[in-house]
Amino acid sequence: MRPEVREALIAKLTALADDEVILAHRNSEWTGHGPILEEDIALANIVQDELGHATLWYGLRQALDGSDPDRLAFFRDAYEYRNCELVELPKGDWAFTMLRQFLFDLYETLWLEAAQHSTYQPLAEAVQKIMREERFHLQHTYAWVERLGLGTEESNRRLQQALDMQWGYAQQLFVPIPGEELLVAEGIVPDLAPIKARWLELATRHLQNSGLKLPINPGYQPTSRAGHTEHLWSILAEMQSTARWDAEAKVW
Repeated sequence: MRPEVREALIAKLTALADDEVILAHRNSEWTGHGPILEEDIALANIVQDELGHATLWYGLRQALDGSDPDRLAFFRDAYEYRNCELVELPKGDWAFTMLRQFLFDLYETLWLEAAQHSTYQPLAEAVQKIMREERFHLQHTYAWVERLGLGTEESNRRLQQALDMQWGYAQQLFVPIPGEELLVAEGIVPDLAPIKARWLELATRHLQNSGLKLPINPGYQPTSRAGHTEHLWSILAEMQSTARWDAEAKVW
């Protein structure tokens, strides 16, 4: 593997893992606070899956550069993270969380379906493991969007409000990282453009069938993964507090 391709792959794996670990931490804030016990357990299981996916992506990076996954997660500062801004946003109400999870799960499912043909065998094998769980995640949030959108006037209002805020942020999922064109040319990762086209088609159809309207003016749309919202700093302060309390500890 050429050095420039290797560096681009390390960056891409980092972005994939960072998305998962930050979203998992954000969703973990619902533990014990879900609307019903069944959903409290279901979302906690999704959080565990997302942490498992992050571990797989960090593990692939470790095989390339020897980095320690725990140190990547718990000892980097916010400016070193490469997650999208969508996953940093506060959890909001249940409609906000389910809408964000739907938009992210649909993107991830489509990306994984395309990435299963990767020419980089370790990545293709990781994709096969993740896809089995991700399809359940999408079914779960797909159903919740429909339930809330077609439920009561209040649930529809809250879901529409979440969509109005999140739609612009969600477009960042399809912004390539620097050097990603090298990975696409090598067949290591899929081209994001056709994935975005399919995502727009499927997301639009389901949202409209659920009684929602796409924002005419989506507002803020991040154009790279270099920046973050102010919320990432507070997430990391909480998430990393135990590890940073004793940086030399072997067991937390």
